[in-house]
Amino acid sequence: MARPHDKLRFALDRRVFLQAGLGTAGMAPGLARPLAATAGGKAKSVILFWLSGGASHIDTWDMKPDSPSEYRGPFRPVSTSVPGIQVCEHLPGLAKRMHQVALVRSLGMRKRDLTGDHHAGYYYNQTGHAPDTTFLTLGNNRKPEPTDWPSMACLAGRALPRQSPLPATIALPEKPGAPEFTRPGQFAARLGHLHDPFYLIADHPKPEDFSVPSLTLAGDLPTERLDHRQSLARALDALPRSLDGLGTDLDLQARRAYELLSSPKARSAFDLSGETKALKDRYGETVNGSSLLLARRLVESGVPFVSVYWRGDLKKSDKLKCASGGGWDTHGNNFQCLKDWLLPEFDLGFSALLDDLESRGLLESTLVLVTSEMGRHPKIGDVRSGGVNGAGRDHWTHAMSVLMAGGGVRGGRVHGSTDRVGAYPSDKPCGPEDIAATVFTALGLKGPLMFNDRENRPTDFWPEGSPLEGIL
Repeated sequence: MARPHDKLRFALDRRVFLQAGLGTAGMAPGLARPLAATAGGKAKSVILFWLSGGASHIDTWDMKPDSPSEYRGPFRPVSTSVPGIQVCEHLPGLAKRMHQVALVRSLGMRKRDLTGDHHAGYYYNQTGHAPDTTFLTLGNNRKPEPTDWPSMACLAGRALPRQSPLPATIALPEKPGAPEFTRPGQFAARLGHLHDPFYLIADHPKPEDFSVPSLTLAGDLPTERLDHRQSLARALDALPRSLDGLGTDLDLQARRAYELLSSPKARSAFDLSGETKALKDRYGETVNGSSLLLARRLVESGVPFVSVYWRGDLKKSDKLKCASGGGWDTHGNNFQCLKDWLLPEFDLGFSALLDDLESRGLLESTLVLVTSEMGRHPKIGDVRSGGVNGAGRDHWTHAMSVLMAGGGVRGGRVHGSTDRVGAYPSDKPCGPEDIAATVFTALGLKGPLMFNDRENRPTDFWPEGSPLEGIL
């Protein structure tokens, strides 16, 4: 006698959906979820633009032109659309739109700054909760744990009302850390797999071709990867009708994922083919530019939280000797890597996103958050890349900067400052927990943020922080 689990395996491999991160589809009828308390926030959605690797605050939006040469570097600050606020000369798009942007210059990991590595930085800045001691003992070998706090993205997706058949939390164009290891802090963790992000993957050779990772069909069904909208539609058409008859035998995650991927409206939101070439050029025909354009489409379709993780380019990094692993982790040749590659690509995509959201009437209801796992060392030179001659900057978690725009943010504001060399916050210091609290407040949420955890225990998920004064 066949067990229900055997029938499920015949139709669809449940493990595939766990790997694909499809738990947030949230489409099954009659599965209304309790909503968190709201406080009248203006934002309906968030686009998180994560500068993977650790962006140099001192060379971008917290420049120190009067500091000694061994700190300040060769870049000049320039005036912006807001008198008194300056940014790097290689960010002309940001400078022109500074009146739309709030700049937080006094962010530091003030609680349990354990190791200064990427894993702790990802976790603290994405969850708003301080890393535990395992980050100290394991460093970058510390894997995501089911007892971790959830990311802001997953918690917001859990707390906010559904406006769309699309997943509540979508991440693209990569799952940070895969396949060798996966960065903690980006998952639902103690909220349960059901609220994990839906991942869309793209890479540099074909920046518009987004795929669902590890999504394959089981049993005697077609085995082709669902790499684009057309093959996705063909494969779904091939699913046996008996799938509909499995009823309660289907795992909740599998049913939600199937319903999502069966929806023409949902699939069309992932398709960039209808966007004009002029708009694509405006974002930049790179995987990061395409991801920001897709993020706009997704919030326009009602997705509450979209995370765009900067996808590094090893070819550019190696050519410029960034020693960065392909992203913003500029241990070597920091200034040329920023000038010739990272800052122009960021500035183009970020300014296009603000303009595109504004032209569609979406900026006021969409909070755009630019952050990273850390800043860079205020003193030039990393021993791992030749010291001062290598012109790199090492990790630095004691100070970093964050940009916010839209979603009820008061543009043209600066919160806090760092000392004369950009090493430590000096005025209005804040932590990742305060950034998280500001994001949730912009979305109309307020603490306590009570939900049952994965073991069905009532838990307050509100971070131990407060909204930043004057930002919203």
